[in-house]
Amino acid sequence: MKGLWGVVNWVVDKQKVIGACCLVGMMGLTCVDVVGRFFRHPIFGSVELVGYMSTLSVAMALPYTQKVKGHIGVEIVFRLLKPKFQTLLDIFTSVLSFLLFSIVTWRMTAYALDLHRSGEVSMNLEFPEYTIVYAVAFCFLVFVLIIISDIIENAKKLKE
Repeated sequence: MKGLWGVVNWVVDKQKVIGACCLVGMMGLTCVDVVGRFFRHPIFGSVELVGYMSTLSVAMALPYTQKVKGHIGVEIVFRLLKPKFQTLLDIFTSVLSFLLFSIVTWRMTAYALDLHRSGEVSMNLEFPEYTIVYAVAFCFLVFVLIIISDIIENAKKLKE
């Protein structure tokens, strides 16, 4: 089991780097495109590329943010509760998150398969959009695995 979590953590770290590269690429491409437009030479397809990179940067960052507990949470009342109840509440919300994002992962994969079968491509670059949807579905799968890891850790904490 430790081997699986080691692989998941390795994938999360790689996704974090890819997401950061997409963010930097998005910034660079936008700057070059703006300067190019000033000189009447915009970059063809830059809007599509920026859209793809923004989608990937968010999807790639999601598992890492869950891993480091970086999501925004309202803790004003939560901190007043007893530690055992906090852990129970954390397990409950994690199970709900697991159910929701499992469904999202399943439907995202089904959507990618539909796009793949139909052969749909982007309007300007004619890029096969299913590749981005597959990548996002994979990111959600890793996100679900991180949620499972959190549930297991909280269950261990509850037993102690």
